[in-house]
Amino acid sequence: MRLFAAVPITDAAAGELQAVLAELGREAWPVRWVRPEGLHLTLKFFGETDPDRAGSIAGMLERAVGRTGPVACAAEGLGTFPAHGSARVLWAGYHGEPALELLAHRIEEGAVALGFPVEGRPFRAHVTLGRTREGSRLPVAAVARLDGRPLLESFTAGRVVLYQSTPGPGGSRYDPLATFPLDG
Repeated sequence: MRLFAAVPITDAAAGELQAVLAELGREAWPVRWVRPEGLHLTLKFFGETDPDRAGSIAGMLERAVGRTGPVACAAEGLGTFPAHGSARVLWAGYHGEPALELLAHRIEEGAVALGFPVEGRPFRAHVTLGRTREGSRLPVAAVARLDGRPLLESFTAGRVVLYQSTPGPGGSRYDPLATFPLDG
């Protein structure tokens, strides 16, 4: 089973991102766009995982969430990974309070203690909007159009969810396996 931990975004933030997706989806870019139900802020992708490990991952997430209260996530803008040149991922960026980065760090440490590999890059709070198709690159003009385009809808992270990702012909389906409230 493919597992990841994420913060669901609010309906208002999702509505803004759905409007962005509708607009960008009209472009002839070689991008597989995320479905509206797939909009979330990923904290840790565990990848293909033995089902027997789901319980230990959930326990680790419960400990990592600990006494963390709700976390404000301020809307920043759109961008791409990598930032210049051969962009492959389009995203909506958010600036979380230091508590969000600390939470992501605790989850990363807990995952490493469970035997998962270190992420290897700094945490960047974002919601993935789309990925370029295999062997394709986003046109330079598209990157310029996206880079720094502002977003308006900030949100408050109220819970962390352990999701199972199931690939399918219309995109992946995300099923919540466990929820951990951020209620401090």
